[in-house]
Amino acid sequence: MASLFRPALDLMAQYAAYHRDRRNIATHFIGIPLIVFAISTLLARAEFSLGDTPMNAAIVAWALSALWYLTRGNLALGVATTVVNGVLTALAMTAAQGSMTSWLVIGVGSFVVGWVFQFVGHYYEGKKPAFVDDLVGLLVGPMFVVGEAMFMLGWGRGLLAEIERRVGPTHLRDLAHP
Repeated sequence: MASLFRPALDLMAQYAAYHRDRRNIATHFIGIPLIVFAISTLLARAEFSLGDTPMNAAIVAWALSALWYLTRGNLALGVATTVVNGVLTALAMTAAQGSMTSWLVIGVGSFVVGWVFQFVGHYYEGKKPAFVDDLVGLLVGPMFVVGEAMFMLGWGRGLLAEIERRVGPTHLRDLAHP
């Protein structure tokens, strides 16, 4: 596994190398948020206190990931990813408040459906998911999706240009002639 502490550009370019088919990227806009939501939902039931402050494992996971995103050298991307993951975590904590059955159905169901979307996308891509070669890809996925959304909104043209210089532009892979 390569270093966990590489800059955002290097992480995004490595991840993008596994994600050039536009259909794969589109499925990740559904799959990755579902997976983040699912993990947070499942972790939210692991509750404890820090002094008088109620806490749970979902908040801890969000805080640790936020620290990582904010220190990758691209503050705007780090803040945006932290905010998106924070919203998903807040929604997950609400979902975790139901019965044991609803908590498990929502958490496990979202996780499974999220991964189905991921693997459908990688069928279109014709490549395995990035995390197979580097587990850091599990952290990079949310940053990549947020970055792609920001690129669509016109942010980060220089970052996008450098990623495309390194790994090429997005395309639609011809499934009839792979």
